[in-house]
Amino acid sequence: AFASGIILGTGFMHVLPDSFDMLSLSCLKENPWHKFPFTGFVAMLSSIVTVAIDSIATSLYSKKHRADLVNPEIGQPQGGVDLEIGAKLLRYRVIAMVLELGIIVHSIVIGISLVIALSNTYQENSPRALIIVGLLNASSAALLIYMALVDLLAADFMGDKLQGSVTLQIKSCMAVLLGAGGMSLMAKWA
Repeated sequence: AFASGIILGTGFMHVLPDSFDMLSLSCLKENPWHKFPFTGFVAMLSSIVTVAIDSIATSLYSKKHRADLVNPEIGQPQGGVDLEIGAKLLRYRVIAMVLELGIIVHSIVIGISLVIALSNTYQENSPRALIIVGLLNASSAALLIYMALVDLLAADFMGDKLQGSVTLQIKSCMAVLLGAGGMSLMAKWA
């Protein structure tokens, strides 16, 4: 839960505000950059695409591995508990892949910036650079927020372990708040 709070805080307090800042600078043309909320729009689209990728990947991956768990001689699944554990492991693999996608999208910003910085024509504050980095930051923020809320926190808080213990739920909420609060505090100096 603490790590989920850190991821959530990173998305909301570091990456998303950077996107808002970059896409609202006065050096960008009034139309369209100051007439439409591109950061929110790109974050929304990225969230929808992430849901679609998450859903499709889980579906395809589970179909592939469900076939591996079926005994070909009798056409029945082998071991009831193994299927449940396999489904959880499958879900964790998909979550890890989608989280890595969010990290990659954020790292692309750094990579593009480094490549452009090495060229003679790069201007860090040029409208083109600000737009590209701002849009990629919006997308990255959406992925981080989605992963923290949907795949990590919702899975933990709606799981049997936490649902069976109010004390554990309170401790988990405190851990999330501590992680998100720590990242929020760091935003002051970042």
